[in-house]
Amino acid sequence: MIRVCIAGVTGWIGKPLAEAIQSSDDLKLVAAVARRAVGESIGDVTISGSIDEALMIASDVFVDYTSAEAVKSNVLAAVHARRHVVVGSSGLSDADYSDIDLAARERDVGVIAVGNFAISAALLQRFAVEAAKHMPSWEIIDYAHDSKVDAPSGTARELAWRMQEAGEPQRKVAIEDTVGDRGARGARISTSQVHSLRLPGQTIGVEVLLGREDERLTIRYEGGPGAEPYLQGTLLAIRRVAEFRGVVRGLDRLL
Repeated sequence: MIRVCIAGVTGWIGKPLAEAIQSSDDLKLVAAVARRAVGESIGDVTISGSIDEALMIASDVFVDYTSAEAVKSNVLAAVHARRHVVVGSSGLSDADYSDIDLAARERDVGVIAVGNFAISAALLQRFAVEAAKHMPSWEIIDYAHDSKVDAPSGTARELAWRMQEAGEPQRKVAIEDTVGDRGARGARISTSQVHSLRLPGQTIGVEVLLGREDERLTIRYEGGPGAEPYLQGTLLAIRRVAEFRGVVRGLDRLL
């Protein structure tokens, strides 16, 4: 039985994830964190108001579905407490992952970090990396609702990180040679230019546009408002995280 602690347990993913864990045969919810629901119960688990309080309860895996502002400190606290960690929150940079990887290896625990736990998003990453081996230029568009404070999204950051496998995209005009406002060319994330759109009516999505002379290829992922696509991937990560040491990024690493 794998004992699980969820931070952000009353959230969009956290609540249905807790329900899925409670209905499983091999997972057990033993602790939960939600600052706006302190003292309330999920089954026989009383919700804690802080990460430190929740980590006082014995658990095997800590799952973070909180916020971009809190995720790094939460994950490091769990790692220092020698918990394996599954990261579902966005907002971590490549440098943040390096810090977490070092701490996790020192504590001999695994961390699985996934920008998007949906199988379709994992497939987009795989297809995009393969396409980039044949299409020498690409840029990424990141879509999200207008209340999302972090940019780019974890989905876009992870895609840009994976696209490094294909090398540096070709550009006839270097970004620093742009005439006008360089910001119009997006932000450099890993080796890719990423453009983040925040609009009402959007949920989450990412698009990679690839080009070579006289041809173009577009690969796009879009997620809806429901949590179901992300649950099975998160449960898989919870079940597999103890197999690893240090940070593993990307759901397709587990498939």
